[in-house]
Amino acid sequence: MPIQRRATEVGIFDAAELALLGRVFDQIVVPDQSPDMREVIASRIIANYMAGIRDEAELVSFSKQPLGR
Repeated sequence: MPIQRRATEVGIFDAAELALLGRVFDQIVVPDQSPDMREVIASRIIANYMAGIRDEAELVSFSKQPLGR
């Protein structure tokens, strides 16, 4: 799963954080999305989490939007 690979690359998340990131990822992606788009979404989720968004619903909402918006 792209979110776990991206999170592992960053290397600073514990099991609970990875579970949260995975749940958010699962709520945003759709089955027919390209692997590249899934990578973009995973990166966006991690960036938002690292920016301080910790609430799951807020993380989903913010991560549906392009970064910087």
